[in-house]
Amino acid sequence: MAIWAIGDLQGCYDPLQRLLEKIAFDPARDRLWLCGDLVNRGMQSLETLRLVHELRASCTVVLGNHDLSLLAIGLRRPEEQQKVNPDLRRILFASDRDVLLDWLRQQPLMHIDRDLGFAMLHAGILPQWGLDEARGYAAEVEERLRGPAHAKLLRNLYGDKPGWSPRLAGGDRWRAIINVFSRMRYCTPGGRIVFDVKGMPGTQPAGVYPWFSAPGRVERELPIVCGHWSSLGLQMGMGIYALDTGCVWGGPLTALRLDGDERRIVQVPGRDAKAG
Repeated sequence: MAIWAIGDLQGCYDPLQRLLEKIAFDPARDRLWLCGDLVNRGMQSLETLRLVHELRASCTVVLGNHDLSLLAIGLRRPEEQQKVNPDLRRILFASDRDVLLDWLRQQPLMHIDRDLGFAMLHAGILPQWGLDEARGYAAEVEERLRGPAHAKLLRNLYGDKPGWSPRLAGGDRWRAIINVFSRMRYCTPGGRIVFDVKGMPGTQPAGVYPWFSAPGRVERELPIVCGHWSSLGLQMGMGIYALDTGCVWGGPLTALRLDGDERRIVQVPGRDAKAG
């Protein structure tokens, strides 16, 4: 048995197939951890989502911002769905779209496996959040996303405000939690997300830090597998394993073996940057 974590797919079906072949993935024996953003931009999002759904018994998936956006778009009127990019449109008008979107909506924002010794999320968590606290906030959103009130949550998905406060309630609270788990790269030591700064560390303004290295952050007992930040590249250290290596932009698609004592990295060429 092997357990592999894989960075953002973003609809890159062919690279995913190459990577599964290279790691000799056997769904009867092995497991995949997918750190979000299964869809969008790679021009093979329908095939990618269908494959992950087919392998769902062997996959642990967390939701990324592009996955959540797809769910929100799926609630719009058909004439509005026709206006989105062709890659997502193929999912929205597929014969099995309801099966795929209903399954996607059941996936968590955060996963913790204490026996294996890892946590996984898409983007990050605030410097002041411990793992159990973060998992509790994620569970609040997951409960609503999986339930009859999911449409209201998804229709109020978008927006940079408000910043997180434990006193928030309702839609503002859920949007703030979702922004942390699915969109954060940089923040202040106090936990204010800085959405418009996206470059590699060292290019950000003074007083702004990568979420995993902000001064005063709490100590966390498990390393975190994450994605979302392609300009960061492969990062292993400071309590994280960041695996978004920009497959959709022509970088490699990356897998990290989580079980055992050795952290083995396997990569395959990503999507041709000139395609699409």
